[in-house]
Amino acid sequence: MPKYVRNILFFILLILVWEGLFRLHLWEEYIFPSPISVFKTLIAGIADGTVFLGIGVSLKRLAIGYGISLAFGIILGLLLARVRILDEMLGSLFLGLQTLPSICWLPLALLWFGLNEQAIIFVVIMGAVLSIAISTGIGIKNVSPLYFRAARNMGAKGYEMYLKVVLPAALPSMIAGMKLGWSFAWRSLMAGELLFVSGGLGQLLMMGRELNDMSQVIAVMIVIIIIGWSVDRLIFAGLERDIRRRWGFEKA
Repeated sequence: MPKYVRNILFFILLILVWEGLFRLHLWEEYIFPSPISVFKTLIAGIADGTVFLGIGVSLKRLAIGYGISLAFGIILGLLLARVRILDEMLGSLFLGLQTLPSICWLPLALLWFGLNEQAIIFVVIMGAVLSIAISTGIGIKNVSPLYFRAARNMGAKGYEMYLKVVLPAALPSMIAGMKLGWSFAWRSLMAGELLFVSGGLGQLLMMGRELNDMSQVIAVMIVIIIIGWSVDRLIFAGLERDIRRRWGFEKA
């Protein structure tokens, strides 16, 4: 059976189980709505444009925050890998800060920037930049010395060494860090949008909670899951597959 058929059958079974639990009336409908109710709410949100508006606002913030995280994370990773004193001073600090849940940065962001876009974007950046920096640094440190020797023997030096040898060899670890950073950035964004009026998907979740409309809450959650899955499949899965193919781990 093809993989996509198995996946479709699995989700159909999941919806049937969901409908079965709803029909058992174990919980009140406003707590545990039916799939049909959630679907109707989602269609209504699409029809009046609120879902697309929320997606647009959230993705704009994510693009800005993740883009900044990507630029600074790669630069920091390069510095940590090649400047020993920076690695000794900042390496442990970055590892410690990475264990800090990104939502913990929100009170600081609100005090620094106030209730505005900058506060949410700051939380997104802090959620992603450390993962990208640490993974980039580890990837560069783990580049085999044989590659450096071979490149030097062939005349590579300076920026050419990094562009043609170091970065390609470290790319698998860097892609893993980018993927991890994306997931942290997405979660950080939703956490930030939940706490005050922001116009994104997080605000739609809060509106559903305040109105006791669990159908809206679940519908927005489904949208968030679909966006996260789509980005992973369309961007990171393709990059990882191409890298495995280049390194001979996957057939062309």
